[in-house]
Amino acid sequence: MSWLVPLPVVMPLFGAALTLLLVGRARAQRWVSITVLAATVAVAALLLVRSTLDGPLVVEVGGWVAPLGIVLVADQLAALMLVVSAAVTLCVLVYSIGQGMADGNEETPLSVYHPTYLVLTAGVCNAFLSGDLFNLYVGFEILLVASYVLLTLGSTENRIRAGTTYVVVSLLSSLIFLVAIGLIYAATGTLNLAQLVDRLDALPDDLRLVLQGMLLLAFGIKAAVFPLSAWLPDSYPTAPAPVTAVFAGLLTKVGVYAIIRTETLLFPGGRTADLLMVIAALTMVVGILGAVAQSDIKRLLSFTLVSHIGYMLFGVGLTTAIGLSAAIFYVVHHITIQTTLFLASGLVERRGGSTALDRLGGLARLSPVLAVLFFVPALNLAGIPPFSGFLGKVGLVQAGVSDGGVLAWALVAGGLLTSLLTLYAIARVWNLAFWRAPHPDMPEPGDGVRAARTDGAEQPHDDPAPAGAALPRLMTASTAALVVLGLGLTVVAGPLFDISTDAADDLLRRAPYVEAVFPGGAP
Repeated sequence: MSWLVPLPVVMPLFGAALTLLLVGRARAQRWVSITVLAATVAVAALLLVRSTLDGPLVVEVGGWVAPLGIVLVADQLAALMLVVSAAVTLCVLVYSIGQGMADGNEETPLSVYHPTYLVLTAGVCNAFLSGDLFNLYVGFEILLVASYVLLTLGSTENRIRAGTTYVVVSLLSSLIFLVAIGLIYAATGTLNLAQLVDRLDALPDDLRLVLQGMLLLAFGIKAAVFPLSAWLPDSYPTAPAPVTAVFAGLLTKVGVYAIIRTETLLFPGGRTADLLMVIAALTMVVGILGAVAQSDIKRLLSFTLVSHIGYMLFGVGLTTAIGLSAAIFYVVHHITIQTTLFLASGLVERRGGSTALDRLGGLARLSPVLAVLFFVPALNLAGIPPFSGFLGKVGLVQAGVSDGGVLAWALVAGGLLTSLLTLYAIARVWNLAFWRAPHPDMPEPGDGVRAARTDGAEQPHDDPAPAGAALPRLMTASTAALVVLGLGLTVVAGPLFDISTDAADDLLRRAPYVEAVFPGGAP
């Protein structure tokens, strides 16, 4: 079944080329994109099943034998990330199609949207499957170039300004990553992850620490960990709702995935464990304090996104199987829930004319369906039992208590405080936007008023979003599908924890990964 491994990368790239050839034929573009992403979900699910039953699946690209050639490796961690990311990108695509149809531009969409979106998906999948550092760098660059385009769709002043910040920060992290790759190759003579396992272990401790620190710095910027996260709340909220949702759900998690992969496979032993736990605590607390101070839903969610990255680093920093397992579970949970909340905020903006809390009210009465679509994932994000957010946090707390160290206990306390403040922030959104009386400036159903942007300016003509109308069915259905998927994580929490535990064990043992790439032993 190893022939399945490259398909999550190849199919979106092929679909991107096909949709580019179909410019001007909007319906054909939509069907190609949906078909490609649905097939990617199916292939990712097969890879997860096969990797669980048979161990990691490996393919040598172009027939070049490792370590000379590029290898793609689908172990349980990579396959699990593929499944959830493909499912999320499919739902967001359907949402964006519904938005285009509701805005009346489904016959004349931006010609680059579908090709760029599929290229972004290919980059994410390539990053998850990469078996060497340089191909991981290529995956990052593919998704980042596509994200530059998506972030600046419409070419409004705010989007260009936010996109410029995003580009500068991303280029800086890519430069650091590339320098680290050059130093690692100079020190070891290889970039193959399985081969680096032994060769990095043979390096002097100080040199290994420098190389590890450079990779952590590069991936920390991409994952938006504190204090490298200031760019995110200013960049994401300006983009269209589908773009913001897929960015929030996936792009930072690719950085977290890279941290998990390199910290366990290349640099085991926990020399940076204490540093990771301190960063995790600061990311959680500073991020959620920023969220509490916000008066706009999109910016508030952007700060919660930063904050909850800290939970994932918490599990990685513990360097234990139970902590790593809980971190993997929490990554899966957070991709789904954070994406859902950003899609719901897009519906809030469409119905209420704004995402500014001081201009909203009464949405629970005006649109009960929207209230449910926001309320359920919001409770999940806050960690209310019995949702998956609660289960993931319980796993992390158990891991911290089992560790018993001072930093671990401090992180347990920080995690509980962050969870309470998340609940406070979400409750504040609910009270102001959904529960209180409608704001006088809110459009009534059928008014067709152009929605205001989050900065109070009029919605630009290139991105129409008439407010006050009934919620578009396709946008509502795709958001509801993600709500159901989030609830499904609670239902299958047992099997999902089993998969994450097996993945964590394999990551810490390292041997299954190395033996899959080099059955006779790494040269």
